[in-house]
Amino acid sequence: MASKAPKAVLQGGPEGITERIVDVDPSGGDLKVPYRGGFEHFRPTPREWDTAGGRLPVYEWWERTELPG
Repeated sequence: MASKAPKAVLQGGPEGITERIVDVDPSGGDLKVPYRGGFEHFRPTPREWDTAGGRLPVYEWWERTELPG
């Protein structure tokens, strides 16, 4: 069953992040994506992107944090 959560397009960050259309919180806050022992952080932008699922907001990568190891 497909998720009914709002979606967004991720731009930037590591090339290894293959899922570029993701669920987001409707409040539009920053997004943390778990990736290889840390988190990739994305911020909402005023841009939108046309996708097969419709026009989606664009979130842009801005930093990475590592989990203590």
